[in-house]
Amino acid sequence: MSFSFFQLFDHIAECLSHYLEQLGLTHRTLPLGFTFSFPCIQKGLTSALLVGWTKGFNCSGVQGEDVVQLLRAAVKRRKVDIDVVAIVNDTTGTLMSCAHKNKECRVGLIVGTGTNACYMERLENVETWTGDNNDPKQVMINTEWGAFGDNRCLDFLRTSYDHQIDEVSLNKGKQLFEKMISGMYMGEIARRIIVKLADDGVLFEGKLSEKFKNPYAFKTKYVSNVESDPKHKVNETMIVLQKMGINGASQEDCEIIKLVCTTVSTRAAHLVSAAVATILNKMKRPYTTVGVDGSVYRYHPYFKELMEKKIEELTDPNYKFDLMLSEDGSGRGAALVAAVAVRNAK
Repeated sequence: MSFSFFQLFDHIAECLSHYLEQLGLTHRTLPLGFTFSFPCIQKGLTSALLVGWTKGFNCSGVQGEDVVQLLRAAVKRRKVDIDVVAIVNDTTGTLMSCAHKNKECRVGLIVGTGTNACYMERLENVETWTGDNNDPKQVMINTEWGAFGDNRCLDFLRTSYDHQIDEVSLNKGKQLFEKMISGMYMGEIARRIIVKLADDGVLFEGKLSEKFKNPYAFKTKYVSNVESDPKHKVNETMIVLQKMGINGASQEDCEIIKLVCTTVSTRAAHLVSAAVATILNKMKRPYTTVGVDGSVYRYHPYFKELMEKKIEELTDPNYKFDLMLSEDGSGRGAALVAAVAVRNAK
């Protein structure tokens, strides 16, 4: 989707204004924790320069700009009494939200429309740190691992379907790891495989509906729906196929669709797991809680199970872990950071 930065930030300011009116809080200035789920160079708690858009977004006039200042300007234009006191990535918000309930949480993970992770790192391991005498012992590292592979190091893993999706994307050649995993692309990978199998006469007797020919028509939630069918049952699969314009699919067709969906989601889960295991092996902690948020992790029937098994397989047995669903979302984490910022300011 493409729009101007005025439209984007004015829309956010408008939503904030309406929300304050609903709550009857227009009479006071409120602090705001701003969750911004795109790669940024963070200059401080209230300064972040956008590196580039991901997940199919494209908003002109924002790249290289301080998104906090853009939001503040929009809020000022609408005369909304909001003070932006903190900006955090959604991974950071997830980590903070889970750490508030579990003190062993040191990793924040998102597997939703996009994918990314952050973790706590000892300061002596952060070569790019430029601080002062008040340096903390640890800092939070936002990995932006969705861009892993942009230097072509993952080409040996990428399939023809991955190349096709990247070729027509808004950010061609970028976020290649994310394009193999996240909810933005998982359904489309499955759709392209299904189209190829139908064209080869393997599915639906070679007859494909028009809807199946439309890019992104096969939603990622359909992958979850199909995989929720018990073994040798195809009720949900048939419902999904009917939504896609396929009527009278055979049992064999349905089983093939299930295999395609399972293969795509399992690959995604295993890739995420490899990245999480890498972080755990680097941290070398006896026990770590990984806070997780995102629609793919939350709603796919087997994603957590797949991840737990593969992370355990790839992680040093001395480093135990648990996956913790962020019940409150990354927004609560941003609110916690904002609350601490206000307290410290006083």
